[in-house]
Amino acid sequence: MLAKVLSAAVVGIDAILVDVEVDIAQGLPQFSTVGLPDGAVKESKDRVKAALKNSGYDFPPRRITANLAPADLKKEGSAFDLPISIGILAATGTITGDRLQRYILLGELSLDGSLKPVRGALPVAVAARQAGLSGLILPVENAAEAAVVEGIEVLPAATLAVVVQFLRGELEIIPKQIDLHQLFQQQEEHGEDFCEVRGQDHAKRAIEVSAAGGAQPAHVIYRWTHSGGVHLCVKPTVTSDSAHQSSKKGFLLIVRMMGQNCTARKTILNW
Repeated sequence: MLAKVLSAAVVGIDAILVDVEVDIAQGLPQFSTVGLPDGAVKESKDRVKAALKNSGYDFPPRRITANLAPADLKKEGSAFDLPISIGILAATGTITGDRLQRYILLGELSLDGSLKPVRGALPVAVAARQAGLSGLILPVENAAEAAVVEGIEVLPAATLAVVVQFLRGELEIIPKQIDLHQLFQQQEEHGEDFCEVRGQDHAKRAIEVSAAGGAQPAHVIYRWTHSGGVHLCVKPTVTSDSAHQSSKKGFLLIVRMMGQNCTARKTILNW
């Protein structure tokens, strides 16, 4: 019995789609994961086994092989817990239907079957849209980050059982929606302030003149020796308009959803 589930691996700031293939064969009970898994991925077998049993599903006492393809790409982290567990249920016939091939699965499993947040939700969402998929299923805590990407369904799930019911068509998950305009408006009106910079009067004056350029600001080339305040002077910010355009064009926009000042400013500083 063979089943295939979609997932993704984060490499730097990019995400690469990964086919999680699960084969259940006759033989002595054994669970092996291949495809260049790191330590966290290898340990997933214990989390998956406990999560399935504690969620009310049978764990087959057979020879189970989980292959993460492409095999030459190193797989890191615990995000493959959910796709591996879903692959096992699909291989045993517990899950059927076409939803398995339309959504990327991402999430770490607790022993009780609940989903824990993972890293890389934003680049995975971008990869899902570029691949023409319907969307992705991921932990609730990661939904807001992934929902920044428009054009796909971001389905938050709290437990393994919820994901199973959705894939079987027994339950519908409301997609996470984010108002990007409101998101940027809710940020602080001001980010970095020149009043925090001690000295650097000439530099601050030059940047202020450049920022006064309106729709066509001048660029600034800044050459300096190491001194206090310089990095704060030349730190660029991201406007809401540029965030929208980056999302539409398919480029990756790194946005820290918590604790990051995404202030709408006119200046673009190149150095």
